[in-house]
Amino acid sequence: MHYDSSSEAVMSKRELIVQELARMPEQDLDKLLGFLHLLRETHAEAAVPALAAESALAKDWLAPEEDAAWASL
Repeated sequence: MHYDSSSEAVMSKRELIVQELARMPEQDLDKLLGFLHLLRETHAEAAVPALAAESALAKDWLAPEEDAAWASL
């Protein structure tokens, strides 16, 4: 928890989520867990092409010729 300029306590997003979780009925927790898994998978799938491109291009980026070409900039 942190304080804003008026010295009032302001809860972080995580604290607010934890507070809401404590109030949530058990049957809704299954839905929430499914959503969280879907959200995590979506972010993981979005990262795969970027990681593949990075490893494929790294051989060119890390070449001494590439360093020499950019050295004057």
